[in-house]
Amino acid sequence: MNGRDDVLVLGIETSCDETAAAVVRGGREILSNAVHSQVAIHARFRGVVPEVASRSHTTRILPIVQQALADAGVAAAELDAVAVTARPGMVGSLLVGLAAAKTLSALFGLPLIGVDHVAAHLHAAFMTEPDVPLPCLALMASGGHTALYALRRVGGPHERLGRTIDDAAGEALDKGAALLGLPYPGGPSIQAAARAGRADAIELPRPMLGGDSLDFSFSGLKTALLYHLRGPGLVRPMPELDEAQIADLAAAYQAAVVDTLIRKLRRAARRAADAGGYRSLAIAGGVARNELLRERLRSDRELGRLHHVFPPLALCSDNGAMIAGLGTWLWCERGQVDGLDLDARATSRREG
Repeated sequence: MNGRDDVLVLGIETSCDETAAAVVRGGREILSNAVHSQVAIHARFRGVVPEVASRSHTTRILPIVQQALADAGVAAAELDAVAVTARPGMVGSLLVGLAAAKTLSALFGLPLIGVDHVAAHLHAAFMTEPDVPLPCLALMASGGHTALYALRRVGGPHERLGRTIDDAAGEALDKGAALLGLPYPGGPSIQAAARAGRADAIELPRPMLGGDSLDFSFSGLKTALLYHLRGPGLVRPMPELDEAQIADLAAAYQAAVVDTLIRKLRRAARRAADAGGYRSLAIAGGVARNELLRERLRSDRELGRLHHVFPPLALCSDNGAMIAGLGTWLWCERGQVDGLDLDARATSRREG
């Protein structure tokens, strides 16, 4: 085994619709980060179909692992360990990644480390900036997850402060895009259309769920857009929108999602003020790629005072590097090694 700073760990991620693998040295130096996206496959369904996703993973997992090793210039026999997403996610998809990781572990005698997908997204902050000022307030926002966390130590466990009670932020963007006739996935489509629009074109709700709640709810936002288009009771047919109307509606809808995320972050920061407050703010997940969210956080009067840790875009979407990074820490610092009986779980342990 190499020293802590030189360990080579392969990370495998197949929790949803990206087949991803990466080689990371020392838990932070990304030597490769190969990702195969299934967006084109699922576009006609306007969402991820679990069976279709798992079948795609079975055909792509070996080429992606081979690409990650080749891009890194590393042979499988030179690896020190293999880390793999074991939870949460779609079980059929997770099983494909687990099968690949277990095979490599058995074939080359490599330690196997099971990683929590959400924890790995949060760990991207520490891969971006190892000395993140703690405690850190973190937003995890993606198509499947939206939650606030308090990060008090590298590797966790992290305290979840609030989570969505229905749609995740990314899911809400997908549904809004569908109503506007924009391509899947909705987040990038709405962002692109919104650049030419006015965020104040229509008034949409910012659901806050009471005066002290840190939970999220985005289902009503989609309904509000639907009622705007078809009227209360859905009495009108779906209107034909021109480009300017689509741009305005996209801008207003995106602003509502971003405003809600920011208001919840402010609420969380204020709640912790009496206990010394947070020193930094991190964002994670696919929605963390959103330009408006990053811009608004930088300029926010309250949240702008915190030290910001915004991972590069490649570490926000699902990827193998974050799995390898957290896997390295779990192995080297905690001594975690899982057996070949490691199983897939649809939820994180705290949610199960």
